[in-house]
Amino acid sequence: MKSRPTIRMSDVAQAAGVALATVSRALNEPDKVAPETRAQVEAAVRKLGYVPDRTASSLASSRSRIVGAIVPTLANVWFAETMEGLAAELGSAGYQLMLAQSSYAPKAEAELIDAFLGRRVDALVLTGSLRDASARARLRRMQIPVVETWDLPARPVDMAVGFSNEQVGAEVARRLVAAGRRKIAFLGADEERSHMRKAGLENELQARGISLVAAEYVAPPSSIALGRELMGRLAAGGHEIDAVFCGNDFVAIGAMMWARGQGWEIPGRLAVVGFSDLPIAEATWPALTTVRVRGAEMGRRAGAMLLARLRGTPVARKVVDMGFEFVDRSTV
Repeated sequence: MKSRPTIRMSDVAQAAGVALATVSRALNEPDKVAPETRAQVEAAVRKLGYVPDRTASSLASSRSRIVGAIVPTLANVWFAETMEGLAAELGSAGYQLMLAQSSYAPKAEAELIDAFLGRRVDALVLTGSLRDASARARLRRMQIPVVETWDLPARPVDMAVGFSNEQVGAEVARRLVAAGRRKIAFLGADEERSHMRKAGLENELQARGISLVAAEYVAPPSSIALGRELMGRLAAGGHEIDAVFCGNDFVAIGAMMWARGQGWEIPGRLAVVGFSDLPIAEATWPALTTVRVRGAEMGRRAGAMLLARLRGTPVARKVVDMGFEFVDRSTV
């Protein structure tokens, strides 16, 4: 079988009518090349079927132009929004995103970090605060840019962009108490950030002389069906409640479905608050009161911070609080 001729970068330069260095910049640092020139190079690449040798270029430059990202699950849309924002920001500068799933297991997250480091990624993005002390030490030794997202750690490995999960819970407590609710429970996934929201809720209630009635958890990832199961389990425990704060919108919608199936009026008999403000939250009936976080913007901001560091530009704010918004609809 006749072998296919090797297409070189010099062939692309000749076809595009530009210098070899221009082709290299267009492929590796597209934001530094004029749009018209970049279009010429891209057209030549498509015409010739040129595939850049990323291994050779990374050895020459000590850069892989790959950023690794670890998410707990690919099943839930809120993490996907952050990864989309991250990929868009990195892609504009010629970086590729390599994604891995930890399944909410700290040990798996630490192993994935080692796997990414072994593949010479230029930077890492983590979901939540990294708890494994040895993994934190390794990342600091490697001195690659790292951004922790979806939380605001007191001492980040390097940089962080997110929001306070504890303050989310505290704000929900304030809103429920202001609405006259006193018998409040929590439903959520058995994972770190969900526990933080529950802690914020409970601490704020205690400060107001109110005890959290109960908390029920399911193994992540959570779902609408598991939300129904949690609400049924809560009711079966004989707890008298008039409000539930749910760790995410899926759990909240499942809780609402269970309650309405029992003839409970919402919000009359039961107030329900979710978290994340998925599109379905506004579409459900009654429309779900929830907490909104800007997942896609969080990803873009994380990408911008990484790119600044990779270009050697100082990052003015190494910890960025994106905040959150209480979305008051019809279930409180």
